Amino acid sequence: MRTTIKFLFVPFLLIVALASCAQNDDGNLVRTIEEFDEAVASLQPGDEIVLANGTWTDAEFKLKAEGLPDNPIKLIAEEPGKVIITGQSNLSISGSHIIVSGLVFKDGFTPTSEVISFRTSKEELANNSRVTNSVIDNFSNPERHDSDTWVAIYGKNNQFDHNSLIGKGNRGVTLAVRLNTEASLENGHVIEYNYFGPRQTLGSNGGETVRIGTSHYSREYSNTIVRNNYFDRTSGELEIVSNKACGNEFRNNVFFESQGTLTMRHGHNTLVENNYFLGNRKANTGGIRIINQYQTVRNNYLYGLTGYRFRSALVIMNGVPNGPINRYDPVVDSFLDNNIVIDSDHIQLCAGSDEERSATPTGSSMSKNIIMSKTNPDPFTIYDDISGIKFEGNVLNEEANVPIENGFRKVPYSVTENENGLRVPEQSLIDDIEFGEVKLPVTKETTGAEFYPKVDKVGAFQSGEVHSVAAGTNTILEAMDNSKPGDTLLLENGGEYLLTKYAFVNHPITIKTGSGDKAVVRAEKSSFFVIENGGALELENLWIDGAESPDQAGNNVISTSKYSMNRNYSLAVRDCKVTNLDVNHTFNFLKIYKNTFADSIEILNTEMTNITGSILSLDEETDDLGIYNAENVTIKNSKFTDIQGSIASIYRGGTDESTFGPIVVVEGNEFTNTGLGKRNKTGASLIFHGVQKLHISDSNWNKSAPLELYLTNGEPITVISDVVMKETAEIRANNDEYTIENVVYK
Repeated sequence: MRTTIKFLFVPFLLIVALASCAQNDDGNLVRTIEEFDEAVASLQPGDEIVLANGTWTDAEFKLKAEGLPDNPIKLIAEEPGKVIITGQSNLSISGSHIIVSGLVFKDGFTPTSEVISFRTSKEELANNSRVTNSVIDNFSNPERHDSDTWVAIYGKNNQFDHNSLIGKGNRGVTLAVRLNTEASLENGHVIEYNYFGPRQTLGSNGGETVRIGTSHYSREYSNTIVRNNYFDRTSGELEIVSNKACGNEFRNNVFFESQGTLTMRHGHNTLVENNYFLGNRKANTGGIRIINQYQTVRNNYLYGLTGYRFRSALVIMNGVPNGPINRYDPVVDSFLDNNIVIDSDHIQLCAGSDEERSATPTGSSMSKNIIMSKTNPDPFTIYDDISGIKFEGNVLNEEANVPIENGFRKVPYSVTENENGLRVPEQSLIDDIEFGEVKLPVTKETTGAEFYPKVDKVGAFQSGEVHSVAAGTNTILEAMDNSKPGDTLLLENGGEYLLTKYAFVNHPITIKTGSGDKAVVRAEKSSFFVIENGGALELENLWIDGAESPDQAGNNVISTSKYSMNRNYSLAVRDCKVTNLDVNHTFNFLKIYKNTFADSIEILNTEMTNITGSILSLDEETDDLGIYNAENVTIKNSKFTDIQGSIASIYRGGTDESTFGPIVVVEGNEFTNTGLGKRNKTGASLIFHGVQKLHISDSNWNKSAPLELYLTNGEPITVISDVVMKETAEIRANNDEYTIENVVYK
């Protein structure tokens, strides 16, 4: 039986009006944290505190107050969006009938474990309170793997609405509902009309955007409603939403190009209804994952989802028989009905089946779903016994195969764009399942803080201005100092450039020569370029030469920051020539440090010759906790000659299943005399440990160290095809669970 929660709402427009009309009379305008504390001490029902416009640095706001339903306590900005809270700051509230509105937390981080907390101590919680029309933007701990929570909701009957949460870069949940005391159970919270802005891939567990409950309290009822929110590219980890309590509802939310799923990780009696998942064929976009008992998934729309395994469009898991509370409860009496799935690649049944997760679904159904796709003719993967799932009234297009005897009928593929801009099947099919109008329940524009823009802040490569840079000493540095994100530094054809100082890369920038002879870049420091937090680098049509580098071990062309980076970087090397990295031993092309992460690293159409170190050593996270250093690595159409170290060493250790990288493509390359240096500890030309998706093709090895594979958990996909190994040892692997086609040894 589902518990119905009634919640008393304060109209959003009234809150905006109150914030906009804040007056300075009665002494309610405060300008310092001391004035704030003094005002809090004397609050009465109906009072308000107005924070003065400006920047509040290192301010910890603690508001304990008792309002009344018709006379709440208000903490508001003098003008919404003009109170900027930065540095090491946070806000905690407790009591009842409190309203917070118009604040912006930006470019700082909490000194505690929470930025906005609905409690001031373990015993003092907030009830019947609301945070609205506020922002947390890039308020991330500088230590990437130090965990904190941006919003933590305790108590009962609280509301979090019309807020913008953008750009969390460190580990920890963006918004969490906590059930760790009796006073926070069966809470009836409402989370609605929020804009969850882009969250980068964390590269480890702990990157959820919304989590309700934890394993320890997962069989308790929360009765939280999450509705009408917009999740914009929230790709921290596998679980965008992690449900870990009972009785919750997820309705009318939009997930836009988000890499992950709405996951019923723990807890029973969950309703997932009328949510829209718009993958738009972006990599690793996923849908809904069903685990546990009495789950209802109905009337959801899923388009263009490419995710595989646990990131598939629809997933029904296997469970652990009589397992501990922190493992996977079997799927029992759950329903996957009346959903529309368009141009999505994978539907997985009994996913995760193994020796431990051996309990198959029982008493469940998959009925009246419309599945239309030409992107994968074999969308269903079945891992175990599906006799406990009843299939009835499902529709599939004629081109698709289904390994299930009953419950499916095939119709011609007929998908068009409707008046709402969504891809839909024929209306008669929609009517048959009583889906209703296919239309987004909310848009980006109708969610979040009304005063705060929703724009991408990181400039794409070559999206800004072009600056011509004269040949000479440190002219590149001068141009970098005057550049903006997305700008391009255009070097002279055949020009010679010398760096006598480190070139610190603080934002996305491209350095290139035009269509003529490559400009030559040399450096007198141990690194040419250092990618700092927020930086990204593209090198195009350059000649990188190490002749002027210092005579010392451990030089490199490109280095990440030595310190933890809570913002991901990208590196692209295209049509370049790299020579003479040999003034001393271990001269690497790229040197990365622990607690840094690349969204993508590309080496394309490039020649590298005479190097005493390695090219890409992405193996600094060796704690075997599922953490790794790069999501996407591509080495394509390039030549590597006389490289003493490895061309690539990529490491992802541990058994964690919450991430799905690294993803590696090696195609069309030539490796000659590579990996044979005495200091190459890997003993391989390329070594891939724990890589989840690896494609190696159309490449030649000549007199080189072998290719080495170490395949671990997560059903990694490894394909090696059309390669030649001349005077090179055979491929080394820890098992034979990879595909090999047309590999020739000479």
